[in-house]
Formats: sequence, structure tokens, C-alpha cells
Amino acid sequence: MPSLRVKLTKSPIGYPKSQKDALMALGLTKMQRERELPDNPSTRGQIRKVAHLVTVSEVKK
Repeated sequence: MPSLRVKLTKSPIGYPKSQKDALMALGLTKMQRERELPDNPSTRGQIRKVAHLVTVSEVKK
């Protein structure tokens, strides 16, 4: 199953609480942190909400 590598590249300070909550749900709490997450519609929706704050790359296993 493919997965996504998500990295927090921009600070969420000054953005709405809903976007900060989406980052917390993704497990991105500090700058430059990376997480490998499953590629499913739920994860993609959360990433789409904070796309301006993160970088995403696909990981094939």
C-alpha cells in the first residue's frame, strides 16, 4: 500500500484553529517534522486543508 511522507515546512501561527487541529491530527506538532501516513481519502483531505503549510511526497514500498 502506498504511503505519503508529509513534512511541516511553514509555521501554523496566525492560521485558523481548524488548520492547527488538522496538523495535530496528522501528527505534525513542530517545524521540520516528518510523518509517513497511509494514502487514503481521510489523510488526503487533512493534507488538502493545510497544503500551504506542508510538503508532500509519495513513498512506494
